[in-house]
Amino acid sequence: MRDKSEKAKFVLQVFESIAKDYDRMNTLLSFYQHKRWRKFAMKKMAVKPGDTAIDVCCGTGDWTISLANASQTGRVVGLDFSDNMLQVAERKLSEKGLRQQVELVRGDAMQLPFPDNSFDHATIGFALRNVPDVVQVLKEMKRVVKPGGQVVSLELSKPTWPPFRALYYFYFERILPWLGKLFANRYEQYRWLPESLIHFPDYEELARIMREEVGLDEVEVYPLTGGITALHVGRKPANER
Repeated sequence: MRDKSEKAKFVLQVFESIAKDYDRMNTLLSFYQHKRWRKFAMKKMAVKPGDTAIDVCCGTGDWTISLANASQTGRVVGLDFSDNMLQVAERKLSEKGLRQQVELVRGDAMQLPFPDNSFDHATIGFALRNVPDVVQVLKEMKRVVKPGGQVVSLELSKPTWPPFRALYYFYFERILPWLGKLFANRYEQYRWLPESLIHFPDYEELARIMREEVGLDEVEVYPLTGGITALHVGRKPANER
């Protein structure tokens, strides 16, 4: 298991190297499910016109764009540490005419460069397992949302039904890296995906962390597709400043 600094450097290298293939591989490896999962997350979030949001570890910007479309006029920020991923996001935003509404920032999820109580929503999609410190990142997301604001994670998880879990891990550990090699010429980078999940908490433990260690209220958990993905939604206490 890598220490925090080694993990941060390695993860940056991974995402810098796979940026150009990231969207295509996401669609392939998730069997087209990632868009459905994000649509479900947006439904549960119920973003209102004019709401503000930060999409932490925004990658190529798909969730950032969904937030901007739902908000219509509110400020939306996409933050990531990978220049190559942000360049892909920049092209998408330009194509969709969203550059005036959305700001892209190269930054560290462990130290968000924004004041307290800045946003109505803070999201992180398929990236929480990659950060050096899960609790620190969630605390930062909580810090920058307004009292009563939402902190939302959409992330890979671990199936609970043993037969399905065995099949899932076989695919994830044995087949997925070779698909990365075949379709993106990246074996080691896609071997990282199953490694990143090994030490990541399951969805029940992550919910406990959000409640007890981060201090979020009204934490709701939605296991999706047999538990291979989970949506977590919590709120910053209304009386916290």
